[in-house]
Amino acid sequence: MKTLYSTKATITGGRMGKATLSDSDLEVRMAPPGTEQEGNNPEQLLAMGYGACFDSALGVVKKMERASFGSTTETSVDLLQGDNHDYKLAVKIHVIADTTDLSADEIQTLVEKANDVCPYSKATRGNIDIEVTSEVK
Repeated sequence: MKTLYSTKATITGGRMGKATLSDSDLEVRMAPPGTEQEGNNPEQLLAMGYGACFDSALGVVKKMERASFGSTTETSVDLLQGDNHDYKLAVKIHVIADTTDLSADEIQTLVEKANDVCPYSKATRGNIDIEVTSEVK
């Protein structure tokens, strides 16, 4: 495969530190989830990155299938804790389609195809619980 893009993040201090990128001036102050500290946590960043990637994959599927509709992608990430520090993630992706004559079932089929195309979905498949849903407004 041909590399289209690479970036490097540097994190110091984990969930209470900061994160920077080698190819951008973006600096994120990290803060543990559920605290009043200013900053963002890895789960928030995953939700944003995954959502953007998935929405782009849906755009590719729309082109491939010659489907035309407006859409908004909502992504939620849950950090789960079991016994003995057994942590895992769960992701819910919900697409809201509008301006379309397609049925709810047709939209769901396209959203599931986007899940097959999305690099984040491929990277996490079988590793975290993912739920992909849609609705037509």
